Amino acid sequence: MNKPRTVSEYDLKLLRIFKEVVEHGGFAAAEETLGITRSTISIHMASLETRLRQTLCIRGRKGFSLTREGQAIYRASLKLFDSFNDFSHLVHALDQDITGDIVILCSDQLDRHTQQMLSDLIELVYQQAPDINLIVDGDSVANIEQKLLEDKAHLAIFPGYQKVEELSYQRFHQEAIYLCCSHQHPLFSVDARLLSQEDIIKWPAIHPGIEISHQGSSLLKQLKISAHSYQFDTRLAMIKSGKYIGFLPKSYIKRELEDETLKLLKDDIFKYQFELSAVVKSQPLERKKVAMVQHSFQQVIDQLTS
Repeated sequence: MNKPRTVSEYDLKLLRIFKEVVEHGGFAAAEETLGITRSTISIHMASLETRLRQTLCIRGRKGFSLTREGQAIYRASLKLFDSFNDFSHLVHALDQDITGDIVILCSDQLDRHTQQMLSDLIELVYQQAPDINLIVDGDSVANIEQKLLEDKAHLAIFPGYQKVEELSYQRFHQEAIYLCCSHQHPLFSVDARLLSQEDIIKWPAIHPGIEISHQGSSLLKQLKISAHSYQFDTRLAMIKSGKYIGFLPKSYIKRELEDETLKLLKDDIFKYQFELSAVVKSQPLERKKVAMVQHSFQQVIDQLTS
């Protein structure tokens, strides 16, 4: 069995030229970017085909096109150059002080407890790396997961009900979510002692729009789902309209409960546990940054539980 031929520096040079030719759609179009003439490009391409023993492209009256082998080599070269970039980022991260961006993402509006934790985290991160550009923002769980996987975020806070294999989760907060209605809803005036499950399940209800606990999913199946709202604030607005019932954490609607503009519905039955986790990529490119942010968050948790 023949051993695979070692890829040389010259091979890499030829593959980079090939990549530019493909992405520009031909030899002539790639001249300016490569800074070499069309005839020189042609010589390099012929050399690459000879070294690979494959015909990579076809040129003629119908224009430039790749052969099946050329398409395979192009895709493989993209992966090869991506791996070089990943390696460079890793080496740079290991060799440098913590500078540049640190991105922290949250999937929902935060209650005061979690907001304070985030504030404490920001303070610790700033103390350790005052030169960083800190970005704190919100997004959907799906988008946050993708950004973590693509190393576009360093730490995220969101419910970790459905776990992704490449991510690492640390649950730090848990509280009950209750079904409620506003004072404008017909159920508000019904005596709690007389209110039955049958009364509740016939009214239009809001689905949280994300994966929740098994207990929560079972409760949602009983309700008449007529709307979806992922964010707490938009869900609260829908409930306040008096047209829908929906689930919210008691801590989030404390003022409304005290003002009696919202009411819990059968809170011994219609409730489930809401969890928040601090999530990072298990094998991030910028390990120093992720380790620093993760360690800082653990310090915040330890201070609150001590």
